[in-house]
Amino acid sequence: MSSDFEVDSMEKKPAKKTPAAPFTTSTLQQEAGRKLGYTVARTMSLAQRLYEAGKITYMRTDSLNLSETAREGAKTEIHNAYGADYAFERTFATKSKGAQEAHEAIRPTDFGTHTAGGDASEQKLYDLIWKRSIASQMSDAQVERTTIKIAGSNVKELFVAKGEVIKFEGFLKVYLEGNDDEEEEDEATEGLLPNVSKGDKLTRSLIEATQRYSRPPSRFTEASLVKKLEELGIGRPSTYAPTISTVQKRGYVHKEEKKAKQRDYLKFTLLNDELKREELSENYGAEKNKLSPTDIGMVVTDFLVEHFDKILDYNFTASVEKEFDDIAQGLKTWKEMIASFYNPFHERIEDTLENGERSSGERALGNHPESGLPVIARLGRYGAMVQIGNADTLPEDVKPKFASITGDLSLQSITLEEALELFKLPRSIGEFEGHEVTVAVGRFGPYVRYNNKFVSLKKDEGDDPMTITMDRAEVLIKEKIEADKNKYIKTFPENENVQVLNGRYGPYIKIGKKNVKIPKSYEGEPADLTLEQCIEFEKIMLENKKKPKAKAKPKAKKK
Repeated sequence: MSSDFEVDSMEKKPAKKTPAAPFTTSTLQQEAGRKLGYTVARTMSLAQRLYEAGKITYMRTDSLNLSETAREGAKTEIHNAYGADYAFERTFATKSKGAQEAHEAIRPTDFGTHTAGGDASEQKLYDLIWKRSIASQMSDAQVERTTIKIAGSNVKELFVAKGEVIKFEGFLKVYLEGNDDEEEEDEATEGLLPNVSKGDKLTRSLIEATQRYSRPPSRFTEASLVKKLEELGIGRPSTYAPTISTVQKRGYVHKEEKKAKQRDYLKFTLLNDELKREELSENYGAEKNKLSPTDIGMVVTDFLVEHFDKILDYNFTASVEKEFDDIAQGLKTWKEMIASFYNPFHERIEDTLENGERSSGERALGNHPESGLPVIARLGRYGAMVQIGNADTLPEDVKPKFASITGDLSLQSITLEEALELFKLPRSIGEFEGHEVTVAVGRFGPYVRYNNKFVSLKKDEGDDPMTITMDRAEVLIKEKIEADKNKYIKTFPENENVQVLNGRYGPYIKIGKKNVKIPKSYEGEPADLTLEQCIEFEKIMLENKKKPKAKAKPKAKKK
């Protein structure tokens, strides 16, 4: 079992690391997502505030250029803080062909200002921008990469040890760019390897062999999606934030948080000529802040790809940008370009409206084991659902049964067995203060019903309508009762339809289903409002709605 080991080769190579370019809109969005956990919308909002305060340059740009004034300011700051050896003036070329160079890269307006911003979030973003800008004007980091290959007398393969030693920090003293790829590992691991020569005999201390599983590509985060959009030439820097926000607001994509699962793996250890086999377990599959398509998102995408494939093509935006460049250079007229796009597009819309079928993502799952009726998964008015039976084939007095798809299930993955489980809802789980407690799924998700009150389950805390216990339901009910106590400012026994409530934006009056603002002219406390005042405020609101709005005066034409 024993084997002699010796150094087959040792190679030392000097190398250098170069700083990243200063921020553009897209790289700022990516790095703020990686390092600070900010969404692209939040990043742009914070950057807007810093820009309006005069702390950074314009934040919507795809230019990498820094002005001469900026480079001189960075050089002075580097000299003062780190010394002349750390300064190295650089200019960066913009790789994007259609990049607009009207603005500089995103940088501090004054490198001497080390902190800026009205709150902690702004300060963190400013600090990120300052470090990236300063680092771009600093010296390369000098490193030494060492690779040692080790041969064994009874082993065909060579063992490889790699190490990296930093000889001069350079820009690394300030900043190192983040990475989206969770799988990517740096080949050079920082650390010091022993100084050996070819032929040196080595003593084996420990050899380990660990089983590893291949992993699927990671889902996009907001930061990595921005990077992909930029690579594909889709949109402009200013469009990334609203695009990503819109697909989430409309329910096509959501941030799904998946808990880790467990799986077994093997580990072999060779120590003192004794081979040890271990069966261990590891967590995998955990996801946080990753973007996942919803059922409606997948159905809509399939529909658009089927009927508007040219618009959904990755190269569409890039080709339009090229045509805009041709127009700017006088090689094509804008009327010609618009006509070539709009006329076929309009015809396709008309054809789809007339002949296209409503898409529901329908999937046949099988037949019900007792009734023999077909079980179908499809998209309904209020989301993904499953149904037993088809209205077109059932007798008039028999209606299909419906159940909402809940939890981690989806239209694409749900099985017949999982679908049948959903029809066990609503289910009774016990009593609370003399009232039956049931669990069901409604238009706005799973809920507990108690005394005609509805309490939403908390998915982020692991609540599942199929497994929730009475103890957990009781906790949710008590929380709801306590929250309602703080919600109601005043009620009127003589008219239960009128209530004074605490809302998200302050106190307001609720009359039936109408929400009535408390006028600014009212100087008393909300709790002191009378029933007559509440009804009067409602009348004032209705009268104001009936009044025609004053038309804006037309602007005078310039002579």
